[in-house]
Amino acid sequence: MAKTLPTRAEVDRSYAWNAETVFPDEAAWESAVQTVLARLPDLAEFKGHLGDSPDTLADWFDATERVQRLMGKVTVYSTMSYSVDVTDQAAVARTDRTRTATAQLGAAMSFALPEMIAMGFPKLHEWVATSPRLAHLGHYFDRLERLQGHVRAPEVEEVLTQVSDPLASAVSAHSVLANADMKFPPAVGAEGAEEVAQGTIGALLGSPDASIRRTAYESYADAHLALQNTMATSLAAGIKRDVFYSRARGYESSLHAALEPAFIPLEVFHNIIQVFRDNVGTWHRYWQLRRRALGMGTLKAHDTRAPLQDLRLQVPYEQAVEWVAAGVAPLGDEYVQILRRGALQDRWVDVYPNKGKRMGAFSTGVMDTLPFIFMSYSDDIFAMSTLAHELGHSMHSYYARRTQPFVYSNYGLFQAEVASNMHQALTRQHLLDTQNDPEFQIAVLEEAMANFYRYFFIMPTLARLELELHQRVERGGPITAAYLNDLTADLMAEVYGDEVDISGLDRDRAGSTWAQFHTHLYSNFYVYQYATGIAGAHHLAARVTAGEKGAAEAYIAFLMSGGSMYPLEGLRLAGVDMSSTEPVKSAFAALSTTVSRLEDLLSSRDPKQLSRRSSASNP
Repeated sequence: MAKTLPTRAEVDRSYAWNAETVFPDEAAWESAVQTVLARLPDLAEFKGHLGDSPDTLADWFDATERVQRLMGKVTVYSTMSYSVDVTDQAAVARTDRTRTATAQLGAAMSFALPEMIAMGFPKLHEWVATSPRLAHLGHYFDRLERLQGHVRAPEVEEVLTQVSDPLASAVSAHSVLANADMKFPPAVGAEGAEEVAQGTIGALLGSPDASIRRTAYESYADAHLALQNTMATSLAAGIKRDVFYSRARGYESSLHAALEPAFIPLEVFHNIIQVFRDNVGTWHRYWQLRRRALGMGTLKAHDTRAPLQDLRLQVPYEQAVEWVAAGVAPLGDEYVQILRRGALQDRWVDVYPNKGKRMGAFSTGVMDTLPFIFMSYSDDIFAMSTLAHELGHSMHSYYARRTQPFVYSNYGLFQAEVASNMHQALTRQHLLDTQNDPEFQIAVLEEAMANFYRYFFIMPTLARLELELHQRVERGGPITAAYLNDLTADLMAEVYGDEVDISGLDRDRAGSTWAQFHTHLYSNFYVYQYATGIAGAHHLAARVTAGEKGAAEAYIAFLMSGGSMYPLEGLRLAGVDMSSTEPVKSAFAALSTTVSRLEDLLSSRDPKQLSRRSSASNP
């Protein structure tokens, strides 16, 4: 009989996030929605008057802050209740109402930016210099000045905001298919069946039982292929939405529309792709190592995460928190105390999988909530790494929201992925430095390679896919399931090389990878930032663990800066220049070193099983 997951009602409350700190119940949430909607007419009274005086403009910022902060809590609460059980119809309804209310609020505020631009930036900068209530808005107006060419007339801005609700239907449909309607046959192994779900698939693909791995992989991929045509139609609509917005705002392309408002040079994106392609040989070398270590003549896609040794490093949740806390100890006692209290006492984290829990892991929250974490912990080192990652996001949010005014309390995704990967790098280095047992070190290095696999293989591959899809739609071309499967399989095969066999049905299964990342591919060039994040994080972690003077303090200052600086400037404050290709090249060098270190450990453990690498296998 298959092992099954608990229902949401059966989850131990001590391992569920503290939603009651956002709103005590659904009635309080409903009251907050009504309050937001009731305040919209008050915002309309400012229309045409923002330039009356510095105090009037300051009143506008105060009024919008109050309603946006409440709307933020509304959004967080609805996201939390939906994510833990996508079959909960009341939660589904709250999520839909939240999207609608968000669009209504955005429409009510849409006149403001065009009106501020019409006031003229000399006047705005003069008011910043002379009005204490506006003194903190210098950077805000600097950003607006740089983007003014893409801000439309008030009536157009209102329409663009209103259509955000219906245009979000594509990702909503894909999410419902993936998280609620899709049914997976169980994985079957020597000791029985295991339930395949969004919260269990990662652990199953790392099972020591080859049959479990294979049947879990097939179950998961085939379920996506069964719905490929519907999912492809949804993704096509999502890409067309991106193209529509880029054209409506006068950007050269969807890529420009994604990077320019974030103040990221386009070269950063293209550099990632080029450095990635230049280094695929490192991946080929790793697959060869893995194939030989597993004693396989042919490595299949479902074996790319097979354990390389009998030792399965079990890491209970509480132990994971302690190891992460020890890893980030160089960042200071206050940092560690906040992290431990959040993870163990204040219930930041929704820890374990349950029936209906959606896929993935994320950090969420706003200025008036805790920095919550969603995940499906599986009591192993890979789940510990995910926890470390999300705690990095949440600690970033904690410091930014505690330090910055509301207008700068959020930060861009470019900075965010540095903070999350920083935690993983620090935790991993701590374990490697303090645990000398070879089998333990192999387990840690396997986790490192799994992390590299996601951020330096899957994400750059998806970034290449995104670019092709957007350019195809911009040329007027169609997107079909067959096209998506073929393109994705080709991109995957390039990084697998000759070492991983994805022939026959496995080519279609590998090709379905696009369908398995709906939370990413609807975010308009989000995924490349995982690669930049891991690159920046490895550079900064090396500085901190080496005890470089001022490195930890500079990193904390970066966290505190929130959105008060341009992304590249904030990272320079921390000590890394992401406008250069060097951090990305260094991260690939770290990947290569990890492969070599893993190879040496496996070779010394069993020289008959694994021969020394030949010069031909070098990248």
